[in-house]
Amino acid sequence: ATIRQARLTDYPNPIEAALAAEKGGAGGITVHLREDRRHIQEADVFGLKAAISTKLNLEMAASRPIVEIACRVGPHDCCLVPEKREELTTEGGLAVAGNEDGLSSVVSRLNQAGIRVSLFIDPRPPEVEAAASVGATAVELHTGTYADCPQTANRELVRLAAAVRQAAALGLSVNAGHGLTLENVAAVAAIDGIEELNIGHSIVARALMVGMEEAVREMLDACRQARGRSPAGNG
Repeated sequence: ATIRQARLTDYPNPIEAALAAEKGGAGGITVHLREDRRHIQEADVFGLKAAISTKLNLEMAASRPIVEIACRVGPHDCCLVPEKREELTTEGGLAVAGNEDGLSSVVSRLNQAGIRVSLFIDPRPPEVEAAASVGATAVELHTGTYADCPQTANRELVRLAAAVRQAAALGLSVNAGHGLTLENVAAVAAIDGIEELNIGHSIVARALMVGMEEAVREMLDACRQARGRSPAGNG
């Protein structure tokens, strides 16, 4: 979608890419409908919902217009994320602690539409606890700090593992993502209790070289080797 919007053409088609990702073994498709529409467009989201055979995970800000679109689309999952107009990509987890009232109403609205809600959070105890308190079904732990700072990777893995245990104890499903690549995914994939990894940019970048199906297969193989079993993963 980013390549398409750079030239304002009608190609490449994100739906075609999603179908190829499914053929490669992806267990779901994640897209982010940003308020500034810099890549994914509303038509993409509706088209993906109709076309894919796995599940659609819609990343989105907790803003009323996007919430209304999500309720019309009816994806399997919505993941609430922070947004800044000037950012290149999501820079950190959603501040749930301290914003429980506003987020509770958004979660409730999405739940009423039959949508499972996840919150993209940093692996910090107050955020995990707040996520459970607002009625979310799942959390997605932000792995960007782990991915971006190799010198502190081991410490961050400990934080991630602790957050997984805390979330599970609170009845939350646990996903993880951001900045994961073939080179660094193994340690995160090996953490017991993580149900899904949401990996986008590195798979799309690799797909430019080897094709989408093969890029997804490579990532799944890396996860399987780390976990000793076939994981659920979103492309």
